[in-house]
Formats: sequence, C-alpha cells, structure tokens
Amino acid sequence: MLYSEKVMDHFTNPRNVGIMEDADGIGEVGNVKCGDIMKIFLKINDNTIEDVRFSTFGCGSAIASSSIATEMIKGKPLSQALELTNKAVVEALDGLPPHKVHCSVLAEEAVKAAIKDYYDKNGITYDDSLFPKEHDCEHCGE
Repeated sequence: MLYSEKVMDHFTNPRNVGIMEDADGIGEVGNVKCGDIMKIFLKINDNTIEDVRFSTFGCGSAIASSSIATEMIKGKPLSQALELTNKAVVEALDGLPPHKVHCSVLAEEAVKAAIKDYYDKNGITYDDSLFPKEHDCEHCGE
C-alpha cells in the first residue's frame, strides 16, 4: 500500500518538531528492538496543552504519527488529549499500512505518558486505567 498524501505531508513537513527544555510533562515510548522511539513534550497551562513538541527516531510512519498527534492535542484540555486513540491518529492520516499501525499506537502512548508524567510531577491523582502499561513490542509485528 502506498502512503496517503497526509502521511507523506507530515513525514516531509512534520509539525511541532523539537525538544522543549522547560516541558511540564515528557513521555517517551518505544523500543530499540522495534526501531521506533517517540518522545512527546508538553507545556501545560490551566489544565490545557499550550504547546507540544516531539522528537521521534523511526520510520516515516512514526514521524507522521507523532506530527499529527501533536496537532490533534495542541490547545486541548488534558481530559480531551487523554481520549486520543491510535485509531483516531490513523484516521487523521487517511490510513497507515497494517504493518505500520504500531506507529499510531506509539503516538497515543507517548501523549498519555507525557500527561502521566505531568500528573506525577505535580502530585495530581489520576485513574491508572487511563494510561497504558509499558509498550510491548511483541505486538508491533516488527
């Protein structure tokens, strides 16, 4: 399957790339074994994602998934960002090849890990079930 125009656009012109030195929350997921490592940085103000950046080591699908996920959560309240799903990321990209869907899973997990990091750093209580357990690369299909 060829990549959609949206995947190619977000791969060749990724949005919100970079490291945020003063991030309120940082989420890093992935595994060298599957080849994709994704890091999301959040700037949070009044329970809303004011700014977001990402740093991804991986394939074009991983970069595109990171890029579109940051666009999908920027300016949103944390409660809404926590509702981000890998399915929504895939749909926003107009599809991913089946063997690349794990990239959208990483994007969802990285966003949630960054929010969890923010909650942990600030002593904010949360429901553990909102956050995925450690990423299991066995399900990546790589």
